[in-house]
Amino acid sequence: MARKRRRSKFFWLVKLPITSVVAVVLGCNIWVMASTMSRVIDNPESIEGKPVGLVLGTSKKVAPDVGNPHFENRIAAAAELYLAGKVDRLIVSGHQEKYYDEPKDMIARLRDVYKIPESAVTPDIEGHRTLDSVIRAKKVFKCDNVVIISDDFHVNRALFIADHIGLKTVAYPSERVEFEKSTQSRFREYLARVKAVLDLYIIGTDSID
Repeated sequence: MARKRRRSKFFWLVKLPITSVVAVVLGCNIWVMASTMSRVIDNPESIEGKPVGLVLGTSKKVAPDVGNPHFENRIAAAAELYLAGKVDRLIVSGHQEKYYDEPKDMIARLRDVYKIPESAVTPDIEGHRTLDSVIRAKKVFKCDNVVIISDDFHVNRALFIADHIGLKTVAYPSERVEFEKSTQSRFREYLARVKAVLDLYIIGTDSID
C-alpha cells in the first residue's frame, strides 16, 4: 500500500506535470508550423504583388571578431528580393541600444555590400522581438502585404503572429545556417513558439501602444 501511495504521489507531482509541459510544447509547435508552412516560399518568382520586405533583426556578430551567419544570410535574402524587383521597400526591424543597433547595422550592410539605396530601407528601432516587429509593420508602418525575411526556423512564428492580427504575409527564408552553428537558436525557437501562443491567445499581447 505504501509503495502504491508513493507511485501515486510520483505521478501527480512529477510525471503528470512533465508530461503536460511536453504536450504543451509539442502542441504549440505543431500548431505554429502546420498553420503556416504552406506560405513559406523558397522561389522568389512565387512572390506576387510587390509586398514590403520585413527583415527580422539579429546581431551582426556572435563574438567581437566573429560574424553572425544568421545576420549575413538574412541580409543576403533581403537584397536578393529587392534586386530581383520582388519588393520595392524593406523594413529592417530590430533592437537598439546605445552601443548596439541592429537596424543601423542592417542598413549599412545592405548599402555597402549590395548597393541598395538607403531611401528604400526603413529602420524600425522598436522591433525588440518578433511580436513587436510584425505588429508594428501593420499598425505603425501601415503595411497590408508583407514578405517576412528571416531564418528557416524563425519565419513560421512570424507568420503565425501575422495571421492573428490579420496581416497578409508570406515568408522567404534565408539560406540555412549549419545545424551545429545554430543549435541554440533552434532550441530557443521551440520555446518561443509556445510564448507566441501564450502571448496571442492567453495573455492577449497582440497590440502596441
